[in-house]
Amino acid sequence: MKGGRKLGRDERILWGKVAKTTRLISGRVEDLIAFEALEAEVEPAPPTTPAKTSSPPFPKMIIEPVPQPAAMASDKKRIHSPLEKPVKRKLTRGRLPLEARIDLHGMFQSEAHAVLLDFLVRAHERGLRHVLVITGKGRSMGSDGALKRAVPMWFSKPEYRHLISSYQDASMNHGGDGALYVRLARRRGDTS
Repeated sequence: MKGGRKLGRDERILWGKVAKTTRLISGRVEDLIAFEALEAEVEPAPPTTPAKTSSPPFPKMIIEPVPQPAAMASDKKRIHSPLEKPVKRKLTRGRLPLEARIDLHGMFQSEAHAVLLDFLVRAHERGLRHVLVITGKGRSMGSDGALKRAVPMWFSKPEYRHLISSYQDASMNHGGDGALYVRLARRRGDTS
């Protein structure tokens, strides 16, 4: 680095790992070879024991196949459509009640996925039709929120697909684009 500070040991190790995962630009191979030679000269530090932290270790995510009921076999190609305009207007104005709501703020995606699935299954079993899912706008550091992007994608997965009839961004008085109106599918044999 010309005119800059020297990289520390940890920074050099990290840079070496990053440099190995990139494509080389012609004429820069010599720089990488010189860096690797410099890295080889540095002796590895003795292993240190990690300091005790107050937070528990992050749990490993266990992925198990979800058994599909016979009713779901016909839903494989199902695509969710947005709510009809009159339905969204009634929800917005409070003429059609939101029968339940869930707030996923501050959750990791793996945690939110399980909590949302449980919520929707229970709401579907109770025969609820319209629920509000609050994902948050997640505009930290100039990017859209992870849950805001992920939840609509989850709705097309097999475990969710048979539960949901349609969904759409909520109106401003219910959270705007940080929330979703979700219409749950009718239960089999339910005519109401």
